[in-house]
Amino acid sequence: MTLQQLKYILTIVSCGTISEAAKRLFISQPSLSNAVKEIEMEAGIEIFLRSSKGIVLSSDGAEFLSYARQVVEQAELLEQRYMNRKPSKKLFSISTQHYAFSVQAFVGLLKELDVDEYECTLRETRTHEIIEDVRNMKSELGIIYMSEFNRKVIQKILKDKDLRFHPLFQAEAHVFISEGHPLASKSLLDIEELDDYPCLAFEQGEYNSFYFAEEILSTRSYKKKILVSDRATLFNLLIGLNGYTISSGVLNKDLNGEQIKSVRLRTDESIQVGYIVNQKASLSQLAAAYVMKLKTVITDFGYPIINQEDELA
Repeated sequence: MTLQQLKYILTIVSCGTISEAAKRLFISQPSLSNAVKEIEMEAGIEIFLRSSKGIVLSSDGAEFLSYARQVVEQAELLEQRYMNRKPSKKLFSISTQHYAFSVQAFVGLLKELDVDEYECTLRETRTHEIIEDVRNMKSELGIIYMSEFNRKVIQKILKDKDLRFHPLFQAEAHVFISEGHPLASKSLLDIEELDDYPCLAFEQGEYNSFYFAEEILSTRSYKKKILVSDRATLFNLLIGLNGYTISSGVLNKDLNGEQIKSVRLRTDESIQVGYIVNQKASLSQLAAAYVMKLKTVITDFGYPIINQEDELA
């Protein structure tokens, strides 16, 4: 097994398909497929599960990837230290629910990244897709929330897929409304006060379960409701229609502008926001740095980070 072969595996996972990886590596697709089969035969495991829809990492493959990434990273450090090699292009991918703080942490990480080249992916996407991205190692980590309502269901799904949830912070329920909203002067709102205004929520596609909703109170009946797929559209509609969305309350003025404000919602429900990882794999240096940046951003917003003792309790 060679270092180059390990790099092949990392590239395939990063690209998502063998055909795209072959293009990036400037080799033929059959040659790359044969190289993967050779590694699998030598290691005695099936790294990728193949189907008509493409390939995904197997459970053994996720564990193999973890070791492969560590070996490649250490080899690159040796080359840079003793052979004056140029650092390789940094690759990193995360999937997240629609949170401004996850974007802010991503921006902060890349600003501090002292490399000439990188290829990073930030996916703001649906809850089910976040879970699948991390299971298949399409993303190293995913950012989601749990509440008393969805906790048992989400935990079972994560357990079945060999994923683990690491809580970051606890947040009380808030709503985002525009500065010009008729109720914008209030510091505390009851959900019934908002009944005459459109409720905005992120659609979850074919997996449109209440448990996958990004907003609490998902089972409540709303007189007016609009489903959207991205954060920019949601905020535009929120401003244009005097709508609202239920949220964690963490709002970044630099990213979301000055026209949106956060108001506390009167409810006993709260959410615990955290990140999920594949238990078969360890985080890369870049992913670990992103987690640290996340914690810094969250602390700057005034939320205490849930420590290891709380997490294990």
